Formats: sequence, C-alpha cells, structure tokens
Amino acid sequence: MTFSIGGDLPVSRLGFGAMRITGDGVWGPPRDHDEAIAVLRRAIELGVNLIDTAESYGPHVSEELIAEALHPYPDELVIATKGGFDRSGPGRWETNGRPERLREELHGSLKRLKVDRIDLWQLHRIDDKVPEKEQFEAVREFQREGKVRHIGLSEVTVEQIERARNYFPVATVQNRYNLADREWEPVLEYCEREKIGFIPWYPLQTGKLAKEGGALSRIAKKHDATPSQIALAWLLKRSPVMLPIPGTSRVKHLEENMKAATIELSDEEFAQL
Repeated sequence: MTFSIGGDLPVSRLGFGAMRITGDGVWGPPRDHDEAIAVLRRAIELGVNLIDTAESYGPHVSEELIAEALHPYPDELVIATKGGFDRSGPGRWETNGRPERLREELHGSLKRLKVDRIDLWQLHRIDDKVPEKEQFEAVREFQREGKVRHIGLSEVTVEQIERARNYFPVATVQNRYNLADREWEPVLEYCEREKIGFIPWYPLQTGKLAKEGGALSRIAKKHDATPSQIALAWLLKRSPVMLPIPGTSRVKHLEENMKAATIELSDEEFAQL
C-alpha cells in the first residue's frame, strides 16, 4: 500500500486532499477553523503522509492551514501543491500559465508552507492561451533552481504528458477518475506502464452505482462498509500507481475514508464493480 513518487518519495497510497478545508466555493477560511486544524492533525495520526493542496484553494487558505496545523513537519510527510489558476471569487477558476505568474505562485507556496523546497509541485492546468513550451520551461527551471523536487501535471492527455517529459521527468498525473467516471482510463494505463503516480481527483463519486440493490450496495453491505469506502478500496485495487486523496472538513468523515485502506476486495467483487 505504498508508492514512491519520483522513485524516492515513499507515501502511503491513501492520502488526503486539502481542498475542502477552505470555505464554500473553495473560497476564504473554513466555517470551523478548529475542526479544519483537527482534520489535518488526525490525518497524520492515521498514517497519511501525502497531503495534496494548491495555491488556489482559498486562495492561499489551505496552504496556510497546513502550516499552522503541522509545521514543523514530520520527516516522512510529503506535501504536494499546485499552481496555474487565478481566483476571483467563490467557484471561479481561470487558468493562468504565464511563467511569471507560475513563479509568483511557487514563491508564495514556499512562504506559506514554510519550506525551502516543494516535494511535489503540480501544474494545475496547461494553459491553452500560453505556449506549452513556455510553461514547461518555467517549471523545469523551478526544479533546476532546487525549489521543486518533483513535478506533476493535472488534467492532461497522454500526448501532453509525453511532450512535458521532453522538459522534465513527470512524477505524477492528477486527473478526474473514480468508480463512475473512467474517461481518463488510457492515461491511467500509461502512468502504470511508466511508473508515474496517478492521483485521481473526485475519487468518491459513485453516481447511479450506489443505488439500492446494485453491485456496489451489495458489496458494501457484505464488508459492513459505506459505498464511498468501497469506491476507495476499488481505486486502491485498480492500480499500484493509484494515489487517491479523498478530502473532507470533518474528522469523522476523514476516519471513515481512511478505513477504506483496510478493505480487501476479492477479484470477483472488483470485476463486478
């Protein structure tokens, strides 16, 4: 149940996504600051050592909460953050891959997280308004300067990954993927072949699969689990490079999610799902 990001950063494969510890619309501070801090600290107690965040979550709020709750960090903790989005209000996201903006975001993340180097810095989106070459060269420079250890991409095609690899090693890919939405299956298969970590965002979506009487419902009852726990267990069984990062703003929900790592689906159950 471990994977080494970039070949040298071992992490438990069930991590924590820190988007939901911000306010509504991923904007501003959380409704319950103390609970958000408790969630982060409890995640570490439960064995989480991969936390995924972004400059745009809040913006800035998620990174600030992580530092408040966990700094100085445990030696084994890997904090992944992202840059490439501008925010103008709740629920509003605008891609911005201009090199000077990416650098501004990186420096802000370093300061807020109180680190000298980001373990895993991810390009939140490739901006189609800016030449790919300029974005990739900027990110490569971050790594050469020692400010970024490993580089990841988000919401990308196999072709985009391969073009990026002409500039830097791609350690992770973060695309939308879950039990009910497998659009990016070819990207997952590519990552598995190339030993690239695959971080599925929106991992808990089950859609119509959770309806009463369906395979997901039956299997969940058999394991005395929730459909969401089975959805996470399915992801973990799906591929050894899969790194789910379910997020929440409540300790109780966090503990429920983490129990998914203890559920072992049979090959037959996996096939049914």
